[in-house]
Amino acid sequence: METMAHTSRTMVGRDAELTEIASSLGVSSDSGAASGPGAVLLSGDAGVGKTRLLMELRDLALAEGWQVVAGHCLDFGDSALPYLPFSEVLGRLATDLPDVVDTVVVVHPVLARLQPGRRVLSATEGTGSSDTGSTDGGHSLDRSDLFGAVHALLEAVAEKCPVLLVIEDMHWADQSTRDLLGFLFSRPFEGPVAIVASYRSDDLHRRHPLRRQVAEWSRLRGVDRVALAPLPDDAVRALIGELVPSGLSEKELADIVARAEGNAFFVEELTSAAAAPGSWVPADLADVLLVRLDRLDDNARQVVRTASASGRKVAHDMLEAASGLDGTALEEGLRKAVEMNVLVSEAGYYAFRHALLGEAVYDDLLPGERVRLHRQYAVALSEGSARGTAAELARHARLANDLDTALSASIRAGKEASTVGGPDEAAYHFQQALELLADPQRCADTDVDLSKLVVATADALTASGDPERAIAVIQEQLDRLPPDSSDVWRARMLSAQANALYITETETDPTALSAQAVALAPEGESPLRARVLANHARILAAWGRYDEAQTVGMDALALAERLDLNELASDAITTLSGLKKAGPKEGLRAALNEAVGRAERAGAVHAELRGRFFLGRSYEDWAEFDEAVRWFGSAIRRAEAAGIPWAPYGFESRWQLAMVHLYRGEWDEVLRLTDVADSSPPPIPNAMLAPLRLHVQQARGVDVERQVEALRKFWPREGSIAIHAAELEMVAVGRRGDPAGVLAVYGDAVTVLTRIWHPWFSARIRLAAVAMSAIADSLPRMSGAERADYGGAVDRLCADGHNVLDRYADPSGHWGPEGRAWMKRLDAETLRARWLVGLDVPPQDVLVETWREAETLFDDFGHVHELAAVRVGLAGILRAGGDLPAAREVGDLARTAAHALGAQPLLDQLKALGSAPQRSDATPDALTPREREILALVAAGRSNGEIGKQLFISAKTVSVHVSNILGKLGASGRTEAAAIARRRGLLE
Repeated sequence: METMAHTSRTMVGRDAELTEIASSLGVSSDSGAASGPGAVLLSGDAGVGKTRLLMELRDLALAEGWQVVAGHCLDFGDSALPYLPFSEVLGRLATDLPDVVDTVVVVHPVLARLQPGRRVLSATEGTGSSDTGSTDGGHSLDRSDLFGAVHALLEAVAEKCPVLLVIEDMHWADQSTRDLLGFLFSRPFEGPVAIVASYRSDDLHRRHPLRRQVAEWSRLRGVDRVALAPLPDDAVRALIGELVPSGLSEKELADIVARAEGNAFFVEELTSAAAAPGSWVPADLADVLLVRLDRLDDNARQVVRTASASGRKVAHDMLEAASGLDGTALEEGLRKAVEMNVLVSEAGYYAFRHALLGEAVYDDLLPGERVRLHRQYAVALSEGSARGTAAELARHARLANDLDTALSASIRAGKEASTVGGPDEAAYHFQQALELLADPQRCADTDVDLSKLVVATADALTASGDPERAIAVIQEQLDRLPPDSSDVWRARMLSAQANALYITETETDPTALSAQAVALAPEGESPLRARVLANHARILAAWGRYDEAQTVGMDALALAERLDLNELASDAITTLSGLKKAGPKEGLRAALNEAVGRAERAGAVHAELRGRFFLGRSYEDWAEFDEAVRWFGSAIRRAEAAGIPWAPYGFESRWQLAMVHLYRGEWDEVLRLTDVADSSPPPIPNAMLAPLRLHVQQARGVDVERQVEALRKFWPREGSIAIHAAELEMVAVGRRGDPAGVLAVYGDAVTVLTRIWHPWFSARIRLAAVAMSAIADSLPRMSGAERADYGGAVDRLCADGHNVLDRYADPSGHWGPEGRAWMKRLDAETLRARWLVGLDVPPQDVLVETWREAETLFDDFGHVHELAAVRVGLAGILRAGGDLPAAREVGDLARTAAHALGAQPLLDQLKALGSAPQRSDATPDALTPREREILALVAAGRSNGEIGKQLFISAKTVSVHVSNILGKLGASGRTEAAAIARRRGLLE
């Protein structure tokens, strides 16, 4: 009697996990969950049993009277369709609870945009775009409205019965789907709504975007993580027993247990192959997966191969149109494939029993067979014999080498992604279209407006946080334009390029490109001219040409209002509002508040982000950090809601907010905001955030020099990276006692920043202060001759800072709290360095007063760590001067802050101060004539041996005298003793 394997209908080895998930979600009546329904992130390797566990959870929930809805993320490669699983959920609810869905759609009409029937190709869709920035010929979807609508839908369903929302295969999810799911995780529900999302943990490589979001979601209250570990050997054997009730030989059992490694899918497939009549055990999993195809008849194999070209799932009408089989043969083939557990039926769709099986089947297709199948899918979609999306059509047409169809479908797919807030997906599709248009013949034969497509691509790339790529794409297309190309095309592309250039560090003058675009733009009442003028005004303002920006901005505003271009009008108003920086801060803030409100009403997201960012900067500049946090936070939330977290002003708000938290000593928030390593951020934003994170780590005692040096390649591309990374590098080099290295880093940073900005950039004061501090810390370890060599460097650094102050120009005329604090810090560190060098020693009262002023200014500024660092330096000055009570008081303040921050280096410095010899009230008479004679030679930089030879005494005797001198003066070393002696008149 032959032994046959079948799929187990009993869950094996997962009872504990099921109980845990049911308890977390509040699904089971006896779960004991005290806080009601929650959320669970279910992870595990491919095939480990996540889907089987979710099926059990579904059955349990249904038995308890829950409404269960599931959505699946599909592997379309890079042809992502935003919100696909939620479209599936909406379709299911529309079938099960149509009245509820209709009621919610009335209140939230945006929800209808996700209905499956609204997301298929339509022969009536337009392909044009306008110069107003829209790429879909209509209005873009506001993601905050969409997210709220989905939340409201689940709430409405929950009023009837508890809801279990299941989202499977999140490792294939697009960014928009991940954002929506994160919104649902973070917003509480009034009714009983439970959410579980599954993903393959082995697919989450280090740079996978889901990794960061899983980490963030895990910190949310009510979100639990359950990781499915491999099944233990005894559970594998029990599963094999379920699959083959008649049993297998011990050799076969041991082989499966060893090779399956606890993966339930591998167990099922290996067992099926081993138990089939005349089967053989394959050498690897791919062979095992394909064994099932060998047991199918011709029709079933054709169905399965056709389905593999579609991906994990395929609709019945699509399969019917693409398979080439008549209705009867198709149904027979489907039935056989379902019976053999190769495919499963899911409400009008057919899916592979396991994703790996579909991948293996597709990989086994011959090249010509793949092209033929993709062509059949493309024809079915194009002719309307099957329903699908533009993204699907673009993929199939491209793989079928039907490049004309792929071109039009890619453009439509990009526009659809743009309308639902998917800039990454839109940029991908638009770039695919541009690649297809690289063929001059195809470009000549199509009616696509190349310049609009280029601008749409650049806008999507910039919104996704990659303006450098946007610049490169535009330049590439400009270089390809024939000499007789339209001035309109050149104007549009040059204006977009200038717009991208002005938010990057570049040696190209964006104002010149922008002016060229204005000259080429058509005169008269045209949307293009309005956009070009608005861009030009923004760029002129950024370059400090405020009078010109005012004139151009007013022209742009007037034209936009005459043409009823509300988004452009809002953009121009935001630019003009920013020009009020030259007046009182209250006027600037009032104008920006009005501009933000207008941008919100017009749906001008980018103008709104600019306004919120400028408001945050205004409050930050005046150290009004609570308001700065509010405005930067609002910009971040708005950018995330629009699906453009890396876009200009959205990302910059994140960066500035992290800076504010760094100032305030809220370092856990800094680490949270800069934790983007697993989200595949664009290179420049990632490199900008890295120094802020490294600031915290270095201040807590971590050696970050190697990580900081790795950022040098980004210095010429973004000035803020050069500033912060150079500061970190100088501190690191100074800690290992290399003052020459400190000066080298300072010089490198100034060279780079001078080239991309100008020589007297304001942050040069801060860099000079940090360099001066690092050098001063190294001076006590040098000989007298070595210290003297650094006198010139000290003077140059001080002069650099004061030159910047003399040349500082800002339309507000305002030198803010930060600038004043760092300027005084430079002066204080300069006096300390001169004191330690022993040249031009300042009086003690001047030294203390300067450090006191630096303390006050950093306290006003609110920079907690730098204030503590200043107090450590001040404590050392006071202690050396003999004011021990004041030194102790200041040191205690610094110690309290350092403990709160975990700033171990500051604590180590305070400890070293405490162990230094205390100063006595030494007077000229307190030192013996011989001690004064030796002190004079010590101050001259002589060694003990040299002093002994000159005075005809032994070096050991000199050493005893030097020790006595240090004790009497309360000095920690020879240099400090000499400085104290000069200050107190003990030396002639």
